[in-house]
Amino acid sequence: MLSIGDIKIGTVITFKDQPFVVVKADHLKMGRGGAVLKTKLKNLITGDVLPETFQQSSSIQPANIERTKASFLYAEGDQYYFMESETYEQFFLSKDTIEEQIKYLKEGLNVDILKFDNKPVAINLPTKITYEVTDAPPGVKGDSAGSVTKAVTLENGLVINTPLFIKTGEKIVVNTTTGDYVERA
Repeated sequence: MLSIGDIKIGTVITFKDQPFVVVKADHLKMGRGGAVLKTKLKNLITGDVLPETFQQSSSIQPANIERTKASFLYAEGDQYYFMESETYEQFFLSKDTIEEQIKYLKEGLNVDILKFDNKPVAINLPTKITYEVTDAPPGVKGDSAGSVTKAVTLENGLVINTPLFIKTGEKIVVNTTTGDYVERA
């Protein structure tokens, strides 16, 4: 059992007999009352997000989640296909399930798969992923007062802001948590 002090963003819990991931958590201490935890929980199966408040006396059940490795194969319509690294078993997840992470997917990308009751329900991306720049407009000379950036397009179609010196064909590292340029690869 978890207490409200153990719950942080990214924690996976069982709530109403389904797996939920905590996407927002605010610990609040009332004057003379007990502490409460206001959260936003995302259902890993349906994708629904709901607000929930837990009291200090609440006992929260951790989800029985199994983690395995898989690689992204391809997308077809609203279905995204993956293959487990150990068993070579193929499966798909719907667009609704992995909506926030779709923009970072590229063929062959290795991800962590979260399984609930032996059924894949979500993915965890690596924090940093290397992409090739497919389109980078030239930087404008003399436009360099302060930290100036330009929008570039990556091999998977993602558009991010990078420093002016990045050119087409270079490989760069992107932080998948913030969506920001990190460094050249």
